[in-house]
Amino acid sequence: MSIDVSALHHVTIGCAREDLPALLAFYAGTLGLQEGYRPGLRHPGHWLYAGGQAVLHLNALLPRSPARQGGAVDHIALKARGLAATREALAAAEVAFSETPLKGTRLHQVFLQDPLGLKVELNFDLDLEILPGAPAA
Repeated sequence: MSIDVSALHHVTIGCAREDLPALLAFYAGTLGLQEGYRPGLRHPGHWLYAGGQAVLHLNALLPRSPARQGGAVDHIALKARGLAATREALAAAEVAFSETPLKGTRLHQVFLQDPLGLKVELNFDLDLEILPGAPAA
């Protein structure tokens, strides 16, 4: 018998209570995730949604801010749309980023860091993007 895993359900970022405002501003304000329902848990936090699914949990589980870029998780990757608008939004929010096409695919990746230093990867399907100067399909 094997376990039938179909998808990643969510990622939880553990932080200190004082980290919550900056993380919420980054993931909701800058990246556009929507804050939504969160059950009454014993630690303060926020659940952030994409496409009706709570994909990111911000939970004040720690007594102090974690070390930047520490831990076993290298990065989180999110599926995104609107590459040109994303570039503009990140520049307006003064969030440093780099980008590259993923060789051998139709994916374009944008890389940045959240306020705690966790790497975030945004993946754009170029077949779904309308880029400036490109002919309409």
